[in-house]
Amino acid sequence: MSFYKTLGAAAVFGLFTAASAANADTWRFGLEEIEGSVQAKYAEAFKELIEEKSKGDIKVQLLPYGKWGSSYSELYDAIQGGAIQVGFGSGALGGTVPESQLLNLNFVMPADQLKTVKVLNSPEFIESEPWQQSFRQRGLVPLAELAEGYQVWTSNKAIETPADMENLAIRVMDNSLLRSTYNAYGASPITIAYGELYSALQQGQAQGNIQPVFAHEEMGFYEVQDYMIFAGQAQFVATLMGNLDWYEGLSNKEQAMVKDVTQQLVQTGYDIQSKFNKERLDTIKSKSDINIIEFNAKQREAFRKLAEPVRQVFIDEVGERGKQALDILIREYGAPNS
Repeated sequence: MSFYKTLGAAAVFGLFTAASAANADTWRFGLEEIEGSVQAKYAEAFKELIEEKSKGDIKVQLLPYGKWGSSYSELYDAIQGGAIQVGFGSGALGGTVPESQLLNLNFVMPADQLKTVKVLNSPEFIESEPWQQSFRQRGLVPLAELAEGYQVWTSNKAIETPADMENLAIRVMDNSLLRSTYNAYGASPITIAYGELYSALQQGQAQGNIQPVFAHEEMGFYEVQDYMIFAGQAQFVATLMGNLDWYEGLSNKEQAMVKDVTQQLVQTGYDIQSKFNKERLDTIKSKSDINIIEFNAKQREAFRKLAEPVRQVFIDEVGERGKQALDILIREYGAPNS
């Protein structure tokens, strides 16, 4: 796949110095995903609305994966340092903001994906003290949550019970909570850079993978896997975050504009991911003979029981603030995913 040849653009990142970032009229927006992805489409909508509402006084420069480097930590460091003002953080963000691993817990979010994203972007959660302080103490500020669709497993063997996942070398993002979750399922989780994952699956270094449907398609992962398993265990959620000093340096009017835009994009983000995931699944089915497995309630329950104790692992790792944020989600979601 020629995409991998385009990586190694970390040199470009070196151009993003704190001095150049001081230009308040240009907001650099770093993406974890490539052009044409859910994050990219969301960012394009963000850019259009910000530039329109600011009457062109603010320009938004989009930096897809590979334009700032290839390690997610480079992106997060750049946002913390102010070289990039706004960007996404997801599973790997746990190394920077440990409490953000909350969004990786399995069987917490409801089956209704629109309800999920509305709750995540509600004032009760996004503006809550535990969630805000988790980021602000690391020089960041959470601006919005983008749910990108249910995480889907792929594997070279059928997975229908926890026993089927025993010792499976499944790739997870560099996130201790994800490793704890898949250890609880009996798998052997491993971490591989996103840009190296296709080759790792092709060569058998990894035997399984976890991604939203659109990522399986756009990165071609389905080409080197035999099964797609829809377990309904978790949605892929990316946090839109800004550099704290940059955000606090905005005028009240500009901060209100950002809030208005992100709230407007809650429905837009849901529509983008719904369309992407449906179309990409159709593409996968048309281009391959991959086997599709969809869990029933009994199958989900078997994995849910194994995943539930990981909530305490999360609390033990990140402390009281993480527990408070988890309690807010459970309260706002109501009945757990089942």
